[in-house]
Amino acid sequence: MIIYRYLAREVLTTMLAASLIILLITLSTRFVGYLADAAAGELDGGVLLTLMAYRLPAYFELILPLGLFLGILMAYGRLYIDSEMTVLHACGMSQTRLVMYTVCTALIVAVIVGFFSLYLSPKGVSATESLLAEQRSRTDFETLKPMRFHQQSGGKSVSYAESISDDKEQLQRVFMATSSTSASVNKEIPIVLTAESGETIIDEKTGVKYLYLKNGRRYQGVPGSAMYEVVSFDTYSQILPKPDFSQVRSKNKTDAISTRDLLADTSLQAKAALQWRLSLPFLVLVVALLAVPLSYTKPRGGRYGKMLPSVLLYVIYLVCVNGARGVIEEGTAPVAGLLWVVHGGFFVLAIFMLTGKTLWARLFKGKAKALKVAS
Repeated sequence: MIIYRYLAREVLTTMLAASLIILLITLSTRFVGYLADAAAGELDGGVLLTLMAYRLPAYFELILPLGLFLGILMAYGRLYIDSEMTVLHACGMSQTRLVMYTVCTALIVAVIVGFFSLYLSPKGVSATESLLAEQRSRTDFETLKPMRFHQQSGGKSVSYAESISDDKEQLQRVFMATSSTSASVNKEIPIVLTAESGETIIDEKTGVKYLYLKNGRRYQGVPGSAMYEVVSFDTYSQILPKPDFSQVRSKNKTDAISTRDLLADTSLQAKAALQWRLSLPFLVLVVALLAVPLSYTKPRGGRYGKMLPSVLLYVIYLVCVNGARGVIEEGTAPVAGLLWVVHGGFFVLAIFMLTGKTLWARLFKGKAKALKVAS
């Protein structure tokens, strides 16, 4: 148990360090995207941290297997370089016991990953979509910042307000620029609106949102041409466009569905999502078995000599799993459980890498003994 605790501590400590680094890189990349949306007025800056918190389970379910893989590679690699692993083998610890110790540690991580993939991750994705839908349900004028030009949905109009009330309903010194297609000349005609004040109102009967402007002017046409109109108005109302929810839907709609609901769903997308969630804990065990033979390093060899090909093998594994999920969703999979076939293939590869040297040594020894007897 002392040796197991020592090995588990080395692996888990290294795994946590590697996972945190990968998580920080992933979060910073995603946060930059959300920050750009907030700067463009598409998101409220106050919900950014909440969005990142909702996304954490989905990140962890993919980061932890990679972290464990790197943790075993670096921890066992250090033990080989420092000859600690050689001493352990000399004291009677076999390769089989090392694998069993590694699997026991990987089981802990597999349980955590399974909890994320089967329970927390769907809840996080669902909460993220709900929050983004709530942000998208706001009109473009509710996302305006005072004294800043704002490009509205579709990119065909620009709005500006000198001051905005805290409830985002009262606007002062409003400017709007857009365009419309003229049937007579068959081209876009610029339209500019200016008003002293404005507000957003909702029709109680229809629920439609309007922009209600007061004391302003409407300019339509190309300056310098004969087709130019200037209209003064006391009040002017304009229907605000409905929000576009297409940008807040996840790539895979089934990611936000609970595992219980997926069990009752017979669609191909649901089957692929369910297999994906159930197979992630198994992926943890397979990559742990792959990492044990890949971590072997000669005492005078470089510590990170096998890191690049090992990570490349992990990437190939993950790409194959993702590809199998896509094939199942499209309905072109040759077998129903294609994901498990991929996992089984890499599991066989791991077993072969663990027993390959011993197997070839036994075969060679048996062949040499047979030749000696024959002679």
